[in-house]
Formats: sequence, structure tokens, C-alpha cells
Amino acid sequence: MELLRQLTETGHDVRVVPTESALAFVGAATWSALSGAPVSASTWDEVHQVPHVRIGQGADLVVVAPATADLLARAAHGLADDLLTNTLLTARCPVVLAPAMHTEMWEHPATQANVALLRSRGVLVVEPAVGRLTGADSGKGRLPDPEELARLCRSVLARGGLVPDLAGRRVLVSAGGTREHLDPVRYLGNRSSGKQGHALARAASARGAEVVLVTAAGLPDVAGARVVRVTSALELRAAVLAEAAGCDAVVMAAAVADYRPAHRLTTKRKKTEQLTVELVQNPDVLAELVAARHDGQVLVGFAAETGDEDGDVLAHGRAKLARKGCDLLVVNEVGEPGHPTGFEGDVNAATVLGADGTVTAVPLGSKDALADAVWDLVRLRLPVR
Repeated sequence: MELLRQLTETGHDVRVVPTESALAFVGAATWSALSGAPVSASTWDEVHQVPHVRIGQGADLVVVAPATADLLARAAHGLADDLLTNTLLTARCPVVLAPAMHTEMWEHPATQANVALLRSRGVLVVEPAVGRLTGADSGKGRLPDPEELARLCRSVLARGGLVPDLAGRRVLVSAGGTREHLDPVRYLGNRSSGKQGHALARAASARGAEVVLVTAAGLPDVAGARVVRVTSALELRAAVLAEAAGCDAVVMAAAVADYRPAHRLTTKRKKTEQLTVELVQNPDVLAELVAARHDGQVLVGFAAETGDEDGDVLAHGRAKLARKGCDLLVVNEVGEPGHPTGFEGDVNAATVLGADGTVTAVPLGSKDALADAVWDLVRLRLPVR
């Protein structure tokens, strides 16, 4: 119901097509009241309107949440024994299936074969989340957060029905600002919210990629991504280096602290009139990725810059691109709170510099739009399979 609310409140006209089993949990009257449209699981209601054909034909997006193991099997093999599976057969728009089941059912070879078959046909099957299941069980198989699932659906709609062009690719995204603890209470940090990194992970998931998100941000898990939570620069480095070798692309959107305290106290530091903290430099994770990259891997860095007496934002960006050796560098101007781009806000603008000399300006817009622009440039650089 939360997914329905998220979609209707953002202006979408939603028709609910439940299965008979779904109606055992929430009745047709409730779905109808919430969606403002008639609800039925049968192909025999309102026959004069031919609903088993018309609903799929008229849809801009079909999303099934939760998608059970049984539904995945029926969809994969073209069965059409109720209104929902008829709708899936007649739909020519993007289809998003969000599985939810016990871990053993998700991992069963039959389910995995059905998922692979659906994905080969261009269906976006979202990876389930990890967490509490029914009863006392926990594991992979939980329905993703409804708000994040709605964001993913809106990302698919925004792409205008294009095929999942990152299907079969494995990508890694880092996000958020790291925290370097002085003691159990205080830390050195920055203003990065992680929103741009999470938008990049969401966009990649919406385009069919297998996504690993290494994040220091306190944001909800991105639907379809495997999320690795970290705090410090050293934790982020360890997680990224552990995952990067198996990835087709790595996008380092995290704002990694340049320095950390040389000594972290185990008890709270007492207040004094003067405080001196010795700092040591953190490793350059992007430089390590460049040194260890495999053939065909695309590496993307981010540079949050301000102009100064030594040059403007782009001058600093070009110098950083040459120094880092990555394929693409996303350069955006940041400033004090209230600055239209950069940290904390919901919009961004950037210039993407390529090692091949290309310069791509991305105008002010949503962070989701910038994320898609970055993946467009990454996709052009990925080896053809």
C-alpha cells in the first residue's frame, strides 16, 4: 500500500491488479479506495472492456510488488491464468518485478533460472533486500523499501521505456562523507549527504545492472542494490577494494576524508582551552583503483571544487583528472550551505571531463538526472559484449 501511495502522490494514475492470494491480505475494496479505480483479479469482470488486454496495452509501466516465486515462474513461462499474468503478456511497456520470498526460495535453481530468463527478455527483476522475513527468519528475500522502490519505478519511467542497457553489468558506487573519529563522540567529517551516490546506484539498478553500493550515508537502502555500510575512509577503502576487481565500472562518488586523526581515543576527550590533533593522510582510493584496474573497466571520479587564485573549478578539475588517471571525472562547484549545487541538496549540475578530451556539461537538475547522464557516458566506454 505504501508503494501505491508513493506513486499516486507523485501524480501517477495507478491501476491495481491483484492476485487472488493478494486479496487474502488486503481486500479489493481497500485497493479500489486507495487507487480510485476498480480492482479485480478475474478476467471475467467488466468483460466488455476486455481488461485482460486493455490494462497491459495502456500501461506506461507494470510493476509487481511483491513478486512471489510462483509469479516469477508463471511470468517466465508465459502462463496467463489470471488478470495479472494476462496483463504481463500484453504489456509492451517496461516491466519491474520486485521479488519477495524466503531466502531458500529465492536461491533455488528454479527461481534463479526463471529470473535469468525474465532478465534476458528485458524485464527488470530487482534484487531483493536483506533483512527480517516472516516468522523469526532473516536473510535475502525481503521486499525493498517501498519509497526506494517507488523512486526506482520513477527512474524507469523517466527513461521513456528504454531497454535496461546495463543488464549483465556489475557496477560499484561509493557514496556519502566518511567520518574520522577523534574519540567515541567526536569526529572529523564533511557535508556530503550521499544523495548523489545513492542516485547513481538507483539509476544503475533501474538500468538493469548488478549494483554494489558502499555508503557512509545514513540513507535508506537503494532498491535492487547490495548495500555495504561503512563509516571511515579506511573502512570504505577496504570495502571498495574487495568488490572492485569483479566490476565492469566503479563510480567513486563518496566524499572521502583526506585526513584522519593519528590516534583515536577510546574515551571521550575532555574539553580544554586549546586542542591539538595530529592528522595523518588517508589512502587515495581512486589512485589505487586506477593502479589495479583490469582491461575494459571504467573508473569514474568526483571532484567537488571551488575556484581560487590558482584557477577556476574546471582548471582544478582538469588537473585532478590528469593526476588521478581515471576515465571520467565529474566536476561540480560547491560552496556554503544554500549553494544551488553540490552537498546536501536535491539538485546538482556538473561538467564531466573525459580522459579522451571530451567535455560534457550537465545542466542544473535533479541528482537522478545527473546520475543517468554519468551512466550514459560510462556505457559508451564499456566494451561491447
